Amino acid sequence: MEKGKNGITYAEAGVDIQAGNDLVDRIKPAAKSTERPGTMAGLGGFGALFDLKAAGFEDPILVAATDGVGTKLRIAIDTGNVDTIGIDLVAMCVNDLVCQGAEPLFFLDYFATGKLELDAAARIVEGIAAGCKASGAALIGGETAEMPGMYAKGDFDLAGFAVGAMERGSDLPAGVAAGDVLLGLASDGVHSNGYSLVRKIVENSGLGWDADCPWAEGTLGAALLTPTRLYVKSCLEAVRAGGVHALAHITGGGLTENLPRVLQGLGAEIDLTSWEKPGVFQWLQAQGGIAEAEMLKTFNYGIGMVLVVAPDQAEALTALLAEAGETVCTLGHVTAEEGIRYTGQEG
Repeated sequence: MEKGKNGITYAEAGVDIQAGNDLVDRIKPAAKSTERPGTMAGLGGFGALFDLKAAGFEDPILVAATDGVGTKLRIAIDTGNVDTIGIDLVAMCVNDLVCQGAEPLFFLDYFATGKLELDAAARIVEGIAAGCKASGAALIGGETAEMPGMYAKGDFDLAGFAVGAMERGSDLPAGVAAGDVLLGLASDGVHSNGYSLVRKIVENSGLGWDADCPWAEGTLGAALLTPTRLYVKSCLEAVRAGGVHALAHITGGGLTENLPRVLQGLGAEIDLTSWEKPGVFQWLQAQGGIAEAEMLKTFNYGIGMVLVVAPDQAEALTALLAEAGETVCTLGHVTAEEGIRYTGQEG
């Protein structure tokens, strides 16, 4: 028999299986901290199990959502500040689930990189676990893909998958009517949409991520990495109190495109003077010379979630949401005519 060539290992090809195993071991405590009623097993299996009956559901309808973080990742990678990007990932999924009236139950993540760096990967997943815990979802599984040649050194990508449930017949939107009140919940900044424009504006400004932030304490990069707000618990509390007809998560497309998705063929009138625009948006708008109409269809512009509520419940729900920690404003009302009409618009 001819003597073969020297063998080559998977590790020599750039994939370190042991590093992946070490990551799973390190993140197990974080995943375990997210356990909730219905969780059946820890990490490590070929699939993850969840018991809907143990979670308290009698006749459940499942709701699923998936999303990513977009080019906000670029700032996290460039600054090395990856501790909260996982919260963004969870928020982008679970904030969508609650708009259907669903309670988030469990979450899975997909993390891909060229070379697995244990510390950075663990910090990312620990951020995901923090987001899950804050929204009542169990982190029950995921996938770490080490793909040499696919990503530049230090680069990575994230995707998230959330599953929730609601009792049959309780799905939203439902019963939206002209005259319903629009309650806006304040955002915590840019959240996870519009970052291609954000990065372009920052590039044109000549500022680096380590520059002093023009509108807040700390660096510009840190301010722009403020994580997406999790609205799950406060909004579920409002839904269970009664009088909520719809919820709209204000993501890409802003108020202009996201609110009509839940108005069931009706329209809305929104008073643009009803809330104070956060400093980050004032800076971006001035620095980029952006028209207000463009701000409204690119960013959340200071409003991360909108609740469409019955007029006779608006006052009570405002108080409930404020008690739950939200900053609430009355944006306007639902109209019989389709389309979004803004008043108090600057131009």
